[in-house]
Amino acid sequence: MEWMTPRQAGQLAGCAAVFEPGDPARTGRVAFWDPDGGTPPPAPGGEPGEADLVVPDGDGFAVRTVPVLRLTPAGALPALLHAHRATVTTATGPTTPAERPAPAGPPPPAATTDAPAPTPHPATAFWGAVTALALHLTARERLLPGVSPAGYDTWRAGPFDADDITRIRALADAAPGEAVAVPGTDPHMLVRAFLDAVADTLPRTPAAELTTGRAAFAASAPQHVPQLRAWADEIAAGLDSGVRMSLRVELTDVTAAVAPAEAEDTPPPRPRLIPRAHSLADPTLALDADDLFARADHALGPRAQADTVLAVRRAQAVWPPLERLLPVPTALDLTDGELRDLLGGAAGRLAGHGIDVTWPKTSTGALTARAVAGADRMPPADLRSFLGGDGTVDLRWRLELDGDPLTDDEAATVADGGAVVRLRGRWILVDAGIARKARDRRLPPLTAIEALAVALTGHTDIGGERVRVAPSAWLDALRRALADPDGGDEAVDQPARLTATLRDYQLRGLRWMDRMTSLGLGGCLADDMGLGKTIQLISLHLLRQERPEDRGPTLVVCPASLLGNWEREVGRFAPGTPVRRYHGPGRTLDGADEGFVLTTYGTMRLDPARLGAHTWGLVVADEAQHVKNPHSSTAKALRQIGARARIALTGTPVENNLSELWAVLDWTTPGLLGTHRRFRTRWIAPVEAERVLAANGDGEQHTARLLSELVRPFLLRRRKTDPGIAPELPPKTETDRPVALTAEQDTLYRKQVETVMGEIRAGAGGIARSGLVLKLLTGLKQICNHPAQFLKEDQAPLTGRSGKLELLDELLATITAEGGAALVFTQYVTMARLLERHLRDRGTPAALLHGGTPVARREELVRRFQDGEFPVFLLSLKAAGTGLNLTRADHVVHYDLWWNPAVEAQATDRAHRIGQTRPVQVHRLIAEGTVEDRIAALLEAKKELADSVLGSGEQALTELSNDELANLVELRSMA
Repeated sequence: MEWMTPRQAGQLAGCAAVFEPGDPARTGRVAFWDPDGGTPPPAPGGEPGEADLVVPDGDGFAVRTVPVLRLTPAGALPALLHAHRATVTTATGPTTPAERPAPAGPPPPAATTDAPAPTPHPATAFWGAVTALALHLTARERLLPGVSPAGYDTWRAGPFDADDITRIRALADAAPGEAVAVPGTDPHMLVRAFLDAVADTLPRTPAAELTTGRAAFAASAPQHVPQLRAWADEIAAGLDSGVRMSLRVELTDVTAAVAPAEAEDTPPPRPRLIPRAHSLADPTLALDADDLFARADHALGPRAQADTVLAVRRAQAVWPPLERLLPVPTALDLTDGELRDLLGGAAGRLAGHGIDVTWPKTSTGALTARAVAGADRMPPADLRSFLGGDGTVDLRWRLELDGDPLTDDEAATVADGGAVVRLRGRWILVDAGIARKARDRRLPPLTAIEALAVALTGHTDIGGERVRVAPSAWLDALRRALADPDGGDEAVDQPARLTATLRDYQLRGLRWMDRMTSLGLGGCLADDMGLGKTIQLISLHLLRQERPEDRGPTLVVCPASLLGNWEREVGRFAPGTPVRRYHGPGRTLDGADEGFVLTTYGTMRLDPARLGAHTWGLVVADEAQHVKNPHSSTAKALRQIGARARIALTGTPVENNLSELWAVLDWTTPGLLGTHRRFRTRWIAPVEAERVLAANGDGEQHTARLLSELVRPFLLRRRKTDPGIAPELPPKTETDRPVALTAEQDTLYRKQVETVMGEIRAGAGGIARSGLVLKLLTGLKQICNHPAQFLKEDQAPLTGRSGKLELLDELLATITAEGGAALVFTQYVTMARLLERHLRDRGTPAALLHGGTPVARREELVRRFQDGEFPVFLLSLKAAGTGLNLTRADHVVHYDLWWNPAVEAQATDRAHRIGQTRPVQVHRLIAEGTVEDRIAALLEAKKELADSVLGSGEQALTELSNDELANLVELRSMA
């Protein structure tokens, strides 16, 4: 389902709210309306409509039809709780997120700056206060099953104590007129009806069926059950008025001291069950049943004895042994089996019917069972073989008394004894579950990866039950080593063949990847864009080649747009290392026994068997978000390729949901997170539920922290803003991003070169020749940008036709997922308009500024971008290359090259200037094998010459000879 965001909750809280009761109670609706006559804002699950409400009319009131947005009680909770918290904060002082501890795990994506939420309306704040009371009653299990007037199953709030009744009355008396504007209703009735609606909504789980013994009370849809009315009325009669019954278990001589020599022969005390009656009017008044039926001068009232008998009759339907309390309830001796049953599920079922069971403090709650992993085996001598192979780890129950482990003899006493056993000088109650674990202490063994996951989280699932697990000493030592991202062998240095000096954080990343792969494990390097994931991976390859056991070729699977970048980076940082592309027609793996093999996700999908049959020392999934869907053909193909080690590279390990994290880590380290179905049940559902509660200020994200502890050793995530990272970066990092032409671009490019070069060679001279050269270069640049620009196709489809556009989509997806912002420069307004249409169709917020933009509009766009209203700013180079302060951007993309370093530098300085607080990443998109490629190489290799020769851009190229020009524009194959 779609959850209401905090912003939506804040906007909706600014409206007034009324409650419209329903039958059964959960079918009631909270109707939000605007007293000023406007239309309420939309919200997930909202039902727009109209309602007749009592509204001010001059000096009086009148019933008028107003537009409303109706939500179920559950759907309205975020808005109501938002209004309540805001009101409480105003009254008691601020309680901002900054004053609370920061949650564990990666921070949420940066929010865009919107108009501030309106002040909550008093009517909505009122219902928020009623909601808080309803949740409080639910947490205290003040819920009663019943049958509605129309004969439907329903839960209602109750029974109430004196404080509850006082609070309900005070709330109803304080209701604003807008909150109770439903004609003909009483505020007290509406408050009670809303409490019942919340009570009828929340307990709809399988546990409700176990509690009541009736499936109807767990169902979401209304069930017509008039036949249950007498049963429900009987429960209500005992719980909502008169007395409430509880049961107390006592053990005779529970603290009696017995000499060790006599302890073995001492019979266990007989457990006794004592009924106790509590006044509902005054919860401080209570009597044991013996006193209640022996005295006439008690303060529980004249009906207390009869009500207690009725309570016993109802309770014996839940737990039959209580029938022995009739006809006159008194203390009841329990058999061993009855005590075990009561210790098990019977006490919980009775509590569900409002009958609490209390136990002797010194005899229960102290004996527990905890699973222990790895206690029966020695530490593995070869961790790589153990973790990367079929190693197993024993799992067994360990019984503890007050947290102190029992000896084997003491555990045998628990296993062989009854429901009451003597341990360490006192009698202890033993429920059936503990006794069963004592008798059958060995559990199915864990795989090595499962044991590692258990050690990291301290929990596992046994028979559908979530239990604590204590790792053995050697397993705990492994856990501590892996949990420290800076741990491992600090003597490992960067490889000698690397022609660069790694920054400190990059060296830590290398050591982390080397440690994980050396243990037979995989990992995901999830550094922010621009922190150097590629050079760290190249360093890992070189380091592994220094060890005979790790040598072997590295397969890199990446988007087609990154093939050129990988090839260049390997040549730059690991010169002499073989690198080949496994891509296109004629691809082969013959002789690919060392160095790097580069392939695309598309090629991998075509050849998974051929790639899987090759022996790889390391397989790398770059931009691993491409396999975020575990059911996709891409993800399935990747899993067919075996390797001694696997590394995923991505700047966005989680873009939309946690299933993407599972898909990546289950490839790098299979089995760590269990099956996808199990991962959804164990982690995704609880994390999402806790996230919603945390967004509303209720509860903590415990499951998310636990998941973070589990995945942290296998996912190294560094951000530019992390301590120790940003100081390592240069103020500005420039990166050439080579991309391949599509087949359409290839054809158009060759035809343009052939046609125009033919005209130039035909003998044109002077101004005519210069014009033809510029025509040639302009056409080639437009083809490199997108065929639609060259062909002047304003409305034609754009996707799949341009390598640059594909790479731009990759870049912007990563930038926006990381909460960044980008300036995209192009010298062509036509191309900018095509990009604007493309991004709009993809749902990426963007705006365009060009030479025809009026000054006022220009200033407005700059302000909106700086305020964070959209993350992508499309700019024509001439219009926006100078004079703008756009420091919100931390990325600059040059979609096409101006061929004048000074002009590009001025455009880049729109973001890289005083006021910028983050490192700026500059991306230059270059079409491989084209004139752009040659010019970029010239600018890189001969900057001084480029400044003088190319200072005026394309115009300088008109002076080249025909042969020089032909060599410059020739399309060269990069396969």
